[in-house]
Amino acid sequence: MNKYAQRIDNLGFSNFLKYTWHQKTKLPKSGKFQLNSRYALAPLSCRGGTSDIDVFKHIYVIREYACLDHLDSPQLIIDCGANAGFSSSYLLNQFPSAKVIAVEPDHGNHGMLCKNTAIFGDRCTPINAGVWSKKCGLKFSEIPFGDGREWAVSVREAREKEKPDIEAVDIGTLIQQSGQARVSLLKIDIEGSEDEVFNGSHTAWIDKVDNIIIELHGAESTKNYIAAVDAAGFNSKDLGGLTLSTRS
Repeated sequence: MNKYAQRIDNLGFSNFLKYTWHQKTKLPKSGKFQLNSRYALAPLSCRGGTSDIDVFKHIYVIREYACLDHLDSPQLIIDCGANAGFSSSYLLNQFPSAKVIAVEPDHGNHGMLCKNTAIFGDRCTPINAGVWSKKCGLKFSEIPFGDGREWAVSVREAREKEKPDIEAVDIGTLIQQSGQARVSLLKIDIEGSEDEVFNGSHTAWIDKVDNIIIELHGAESTKNYIAAVDAAGFNSKDLGGLTLSTRS
């Protein structure tokens, strides 16, 4: 099956035409519109003039998380960097027995996350926070990360006497608050904050995780991450843009 036939299959023909029109015209410039896929329980709300349509492309058109289809009935999924809720919605649809904790620092993205996952009720818990190595205050970075759009929001630790923009949450705390003994899948796309999460002695929680899918940003991030998961007994595979780590 060629690339376009696969994409039509992923969306359905009418949804593919609608997606293609929005992508090519870049319309609307503002306001909201909806896109759908056979891998979505309901149409997903997108913001015109934002990176939402590009996130939709990665998750529903290209289906970059198809590499997780082999997972056997995951129960707890933690989505770090949930953006507008497309990844959480995809995983909730793919794995009907799963519950998702979805963490997103950006306030606008978090609002969309809540909207796009509302149909799943208490199966999804959206949290407006930044993932970090410890509890602290965070500031949105003054230096643009990546292309600087909505899918590239980065944070830094607030300095002394700075008023935080958002609070941090660490993965160990998320696991503890979930009431679950293990995390079936940890999805991480946190625009460089993985440097903080995997660098140092803050990864005691990693023994409670079965699978990790992560987008790494730069050689140093990759080095620190691979060292941490190798030491914890994971096997990692580079999927071109994503790294999948599974228990041996």
